[in-house]
Amino acid sequence: MGRGSLGGIAATCHPPERDRHPANVLPVWVMGHLGRLKDEYRDLVDRLQSGTVALPEPKDPRAWEGWKEILEILFTPAEADLASRLPFRPMTLERLSRRLGIPAAELAPRLDAMCDKGVVMDLVHPKSGRASYLLAPPVVGFFEYSLMRAKDSIPKKRMAEALHAYTHGDEAFAREAFGGDTVIGRALVNETALADDPLPDVLDWERATSVVGEARAWAVSLCYCRHKAEHLGQACGAPVEICLSLNGGAEFVARRGFGRPIERSEALEVLHASRESGLVQIADNVQNRPTFVCNCCGCCCEQLHGVSTWGLAAVNPSGFRPRRDAALCAGCSRCARACPVAAIEMVPERRAAAQKTALAPRIDEDTCIGCGVCAGACHKGALRMARGPVRPRVPSNSVEKVVRMALERNQLADLLFDEGEGLGSRFLHHAVRALTRLPPAQKVLAAEQVRSRFVRAALARFREFA
Repeated sequence: MGRGSLGGIAATCHPPERDRHPANVLPVWVMGHLGRLKDEYRDLVDRLQSGTVALPEPKDPRAWEGWKEILEILFTPAEADLASRLPFRPMTLERLSRRLGIPAAELAPRLDAMCDKGVVMDLVHPKSGRASYLLAPPVVGFFEYSLMRAKDSIPKKRMAEALHAYTHGDEAFAREAFGGDTVIGRALVNETALADDPLPDVLDWERATSVVGEARAWAVSLCYCRHKAEHLGQACGAPVEICLSLNGGAEFVARRGFGRPIERSEALEVLHASRESGLVQIADNVQNRPTFVCNCCGCCCEQLHGVSTWGLAAVNPSGFRPRRDAALCAGCSRCARACPVAAIEMVPERRAAAQKTALAPRIDEDTCIGCGVCAGACHKGALRMARGPVRPRVPSNSVEKVVRMALERNQLADLLFDEGEGLGSRFLHHAVRALTRLPPAQKVLAAEQVRSRFVRAALARFREFA
């Protein structure tokens, strides 16, 4: 998953170690082994559990070692302890100081050092210059930032190996990050592959050129996925400095040195070069103010890996589908070989006045993400992208996205109240608007989750006096 941004967690997959043990029951020595984690890291894992993307503990022993290694590489015990008490929404230094009981003069340099590692994020108000801080999630967050630059204090090869062991040795994280109805990224259709007929209903937020061109700030970084694959000896030939961060994401990436700031023209050139390289453009799964556009390959991207290997709907499809002109199709299989999620199969096809059986592409519509890479690979112009029968549900903005993700994970109350802390009237205003747009059944579920939070709080207070 690369970006201010996301990208992937890449490469080929080894058979999970857990398959060697019936019913996922691990040997006694493994179960004892799984308990050896310092309390500070356990508290941090518990804290992440309340966010929209957690860092679940895997069952596979090799994956568990990678999980533990990730935590120890990115956080000292003292940093893990501090991170376990940080909010998921931005909070000013002064409020954090009061919440944590740490003097602001002592807290600021600790937070800044963690921002430089990407485990904490800071947002700087454009007018006042005041910074607000929040705990970074695994994705889009400290996974990507750990490998978005070539040199820093993080041991790159060791980190790449730990990430690969964790994300490829066990399906726990893939299901956590990509198993919900509201996912992190959405596919953008290749605009050059759209049907020749006018498509006035193609909205600006569906076009990569508009998403990038209308941003207010841009930055480019190393692709987290391919950088990781490089350290694993599995690098492909796609460009590496190609992950685009936008808007607030670009400002953070540039400020903290995870990428370099660029102008709009260079960002659009990156898009063009990516299409020429047969890459998929995956954007932040929102309509307004997205924070990234990744340029992904099927061999390295973790989101695409979630589709092709784990069978998850890990990428929100574009809403477009390839349509074939049989008269132009040569049955060459270029489209099938180019598809980043292996959604195209070449099957025998009989044709009139042809003695030999031809081959034709058969597209798995349930797997297809509507990226249009197949159409771009066709030298005969036999594939074009047309509007599909169903338009995907794309959250309006980042607040609606996190509200939906929290609701699906039964954590809406945790998002709204964040361990007793209010999140500010502006966030709550946007959250209420997002809740009002939910279907009726989800509104009932949301109300129940919030109500249960108050019930739990009341019961806890009653026990205090029992």
